[in-house]
Amino acid sequence: MSIHRRETAKGVRYDVHLRDENGRQYQRVFRTKKEAGAFEAKEQADRARGAWVDPRGAATPFGAVAADWLTSNPGKRPSGWARDETIVRLHLRPVLENRPIGSITKRDVQGVVNDWSRRAEPSTVERQFGVLRAIVNYAIDCELIVKTPCRGIKLPEGVEKDAYIVDADELAALADAMDEHNRPMVYLGAVLGLRWGECAGLKVGRIDFLRSEIKVRWQRTRGPGGVMVEGPPKSKKGNRTEAVPTDLMDMLTAHLAGRGLTGANLDAYVFTSPEGGPLDYSHWYQRVWVPARQAVGLYRLKFHNLRDANSTAMIEEGVDIKTAQARLGHADVRTTLDIYTKATTEGNRKAADVLGRRFMPRPTKGGPDAEATDVG
Repeated sequence: MSIHRRETAKGVRYDVHLRDENGRQYQRVFRTKKEAGAFEAKEQADRARGAWVDPRGAATPFGAVAADWLTSNPGKRPSGWARDETIVRLHLRPVLENRPIGSITKRDVQGVVNDWSRRAEPSTVERQFGVLRAIVNYAIDCELIVKTPCRGIKLPEGVEKDAYIVDADELAALADAMDEHNRPMVYLGAVLGLRWGECAGLKVGRIDFLRSEIKVRWQRTRGPGGVMVEGPPKSKKGNRTEAVPTDLMDMLTAHLAGRGLTGANLDAYVFTSPEGGPLDYSHWYQRVWVPARQAVGLYRLKFHNLRDANSTAMIEEGVDIKTAQARLGHADVRTTLDIYTKATTEGNRKAADVLGRRFMPRPTKGGPDAEATDVG
């Protein structure tokens, strides 16, 4: 029998001695023989159904699990890693750092979420909870714990804010508020749906002037500590070739000519800082983007909103979903579908008019009494 009774200064204790799957002995101590027997029975039952987890793993501090999780995905983009590390450091470690991962309960998690909800926007709370849930799932994958305390957590209800969609006049005004060296970036964002990092990483050699195409193969993004890093898009779908309208190609040609560049300067960046080096997001944002948007009264406009305008325009103009997915570089078509399911005001009105014409009864030519029979 693996349960042993012993006398201690604090009274009788019952030790349960068991061995793990590798033959290493482990022990748990209980106040009553009934508790010890229940633990032993559960351990044996878990082994029998293949659900056994070493209870010593549950004692691993949350901080250690979080640190392992941060380094567990070598394919994660530096910008994504920097965001997750900030959440762990500022919002998770202060409250859970030394807690054994197995001791964290659903009540604990709900308490943390409730505290965040009093101090942050719903979208921020959702993002922070997403990191906590990912760390807990990692602990399950590593067989440190059996079940997640993150199941059934109530998150704050947030009002979904529609992305601001610029029109052609606002886009032109925004571009005019910038210097000539940055102006084409506005149109790459709205017309092609390029992200800021894809614009910043664009090189002359990726522009095919004969076919009027741009190959998206490289990007510059912020990494840990705000340091700019370079690399390919995060997914294979992000590597894409986009057809470019003639007017935009002419604009890019004039832009490169103004910088003294030709198609032979394959490795030259299309857009550079005033000092001539590659773009730094923080500097560009403060020196170029903020003054331009303030000049035209679009105080909260983000560069990514230009991509929102691009996707919305494709919806309204009837571009099929597979083409839209390819142009936006979405790895999962469900991401594109999410965009298509958000009806715009104009699209909603068009749909109402079309359905009305199809199904609503039409008045007869002679008016409501045209078919009435005179009684003489």
